[in-house]
Amino acid sequence: MKKNKHPKYQQVLFVDTATGQKYLCGTTLQTEEKEMHEGKEYPVNRVAISSSSHPFFVGGKGIVDTEGRVDKFNKRYQAAQQKAQDQKEEQESEKEKKEAAAKEKKKKK
Repeated sequence: MKKNKHPKYQQVLFVDTATGQKYLCGTTLQTEEKEMHEGKEYPVNRVAISSSSHPFFVGGKGIVDTEGRVDKFNKRYQAAQQKAQDQKEEQESEKEKKEAAAKEKKKKK
């Protein structure tokens, strides 16, 4: 190998930010952050999802989103339920008005 051509190969500590799980792995990744692990200082790379937090490996049902999708669904569902309830009440009030108008016509005859 030629000198100074390839990046330095080193042990890097990968930290899962969701679970705090740490993995030590050899890589050419260059990072500035360092952290102590098992009595030795290693460069650190933080990852959002790893095998310790991904739903496929953990057995979850695929909801990684902490707030968004489920809350949006619940809001839409509640709005639809409210709209259906309002329509039902409106139909009942119209029916009552028609019945009252029909009774008044009978009284006039």
